[in-house]
Amino acid sequence: MHAGLTIGEFAQLTQLSIRTLRRYHEGGLLAPATVDPGSGYRYYTTEQIPAAQIIHRLRELGMPLREVGEMLATPDPDSRAALVAAHLGRLESELERTRTAVTSLRRLLQPPPQLAVELRAEPARTVAAITGTVDRCELPRWFNEAVAELRAALTGQEITGPAGGMYDNELFTTGAGGAVVYHRVDHPPAVGRVRPLTLPAAELAVTVHRGPYSDLDISYGQLGAYVTDHALAVAGPVREAYLVWSRDTADPDSWRTEIGWPIFRVSPI
Repeated sequence: MHAGLTIGEFAQLTQLSIRTLRRYHEGGLLAPATVDPGSGYRYYTTEQIPAAQIIHRLRELGMPLREVGEMLATPDPDSRAALVAAHLGRLESELERTRTAVTSLRRLLQPPPQLAVELRAEPARTVAAITGTVDRCELPRWFNEAVAELRAALTGQEITGPAGGMYDNELFTTGAGGAVVYHRVDHPPAVGRVRPLTLPAAELAVTVHRGPYSDLDISYGQLGAYVTDHALAVAGPVREAYLVWSRDTADPDSWRTEIGWPIFRVSPI
């Protein structure tokens, strides 16, 4: 006589295969209630059904076996909930990255729209700016922190144009380089990291990227191809102007980012 459910019976009740239950056992996630020392048969109890189903759900969500084991070994409900919440947060981030990549890929697979490019002479101008040498992967965080500090330093001043950025080629070619974020104001202060900075005069090929920053590289590629095809390219930092951005609207489809690629032309504009 034995007390409990055979592995086959337990598999039927949990709708998990015998192979899966054996894997859970071997991985230390769900041991049978008893194992017959003579035959090696595994026996389970009905009280183990919820645990088996929880493990199955966590594995369906891609939680690594190690983290599943940690969660099951944690007696505190709040700690278990925190482990699950952390994993769900990672899943949501991955899902957002996947959605973004799918949207960009669909755009790339469509025939490219006719690129509207303006050739423009930008005069030298003095702005309130924060500069830094930044790793490419840290650029979004650096940018957001710099913008917040910049706007705080300009409280009470009239901003006379859209926020802008200027980025060295090395930021893209080697993964680290100089970056500048700035605002146009009449009297740039020197507060914290904010300093007056004179942007040099430049000739630029300019286009407007419509939509979120996640596929900004597509517009960069199209503009770069235009500049190269027309033999206009010169070395120099690219410029961006944030005509409509996240501080104007939460709708990414409404964002408008002007990209200025440095060029050389012998004919006047």
